[in-house]
Amino acid sequence: MNVVDTKSEKHEGWNLPPAVAPDGEGELLEVSMGPHHPSTHGVFRMDVTLDGERVIRLKPVFGYLHRNHEKLAEGQTYLASIPYTDRLDYICSLTNNWAYALAVEKLAGQEVPERAEYVRVILGELTRVQNHALAVGFLLQDMGASGTPLMYGFREREEILDLFETLTGSRMMCNYMRFGGCRVDPTAEWLERARKIVAKLPKFVDEFEALLIGNEILIARTQGTGILPPDLAVNAGVTGPVLRASGVNYDLRKVDRYSIYDRFDFKVPLGEHGDVYDRFMIRLLELRQSLRILEQALKDIPGGPVMDPKAKIRNFRPKPGEAYGRIEAPKGELGFYLISDGGPNPYRYRVRPPSLINLTILEDMCLGQNVADVVLILGSVDIVLGEVDR
Repeated sequence: MNVVDTKSEKHEGWNLPPAVAPDGEGELLEVSMGPHHPSTHGVFRMDVTLDGERVIRLKPVFGYLHRNHEKLAEGQTYLASIPYTDRLDYICSLTNNWAYALAVEKLAGQEVPERAEYVRVILGELTRVQNHALAVGFLLQDMGASGTPLMYGFREREEILDLFETLTGSRMMCNYMRFGGCRVDPTAEWLERARKIVAKLPKFVDEFEALLIGNEILIARTQGTGILPPDLAVNAGVTGPVLRASGVNYDLRKVDRYSIYDRFDFKVPLGEHGDVYDRFMIRLLELRQSLRILEQALKDIPGGPVMDPKAKIRNFRPKPGEAYGRIEAPKGELGFYLISDGGPNPYRYRVRPPSLINLTILEDMCLGQNVADVVLILGSVDIVLGEVDR
């Protein structure tokens, strides 16, 4: 913690407010939270300027985890990039696979069998369930709660990860989607096990809500904290639960109707105030809607192949052109932009990561809040540094 230098107008390349607090009392303090702060969920730093305990400026600082993902992909074959996508949002590798596969399929005009579409939806919604359960648990942990909510989330996540491991061979880095379908077909036993797990999950959500939503401390700490106005959210390109918590009805499963989402009956929960409490509640409500989709998909999944027999995997050379594929990932819009020059690897490969875009409004949500609320606001955004830095 340092007192701002009164002789310098600039520090580390960015303008600071006056060295004297606006009310004329005391001095401003500059605090670096991170890059090893336990609640930043990775190597991420926030440079915060404080007037007493009130935030008057905040600068997100990232780049500690940069792995050159996009440039590496431009030197690899299209197929070889799939395992790299697993490492973007390492909580949600299957949705990363899906968004990339969708972009390549658009680029090549590749069809996907009906059964594979159902499998993708099932895996995508299971991924959303375990992501949101963890996001809520970590938010409560950041608030200072005991480990109980987080352990509730981990308990259910373990069963889902066991399903992933049985099908794909890996719990987290699944490398499962392929252009034109999926790598292996789920067995009847796997589908039955998935149905049993999904049937138990509504009870978990009921327990989670009973434990949390009426908690007086949670309500006092989160309601009215970190408000994000809907117009600012739209202008900043924010997507996912953070956008919908501000009351903006935008979900790519409804807007684009990609894959077979138009076949399922589900609703898009919306918030009213855009505060931390609404972002918390949106994720609980989305858990229930994901379970509705899963029940329908597991009931109606047809037989047939999970891979288009015409699909080319190893000697894959799409015609010159460009394509953008996007999905409603658990954290927001995840998109891949690809340019092909007719060669075996992309000429240009670009990721549109929701965590990075959603971080751009962190300062706006924190201004005027107490420094103790900054970690809560960050937790309510639900970021993962693997896709922030790439």
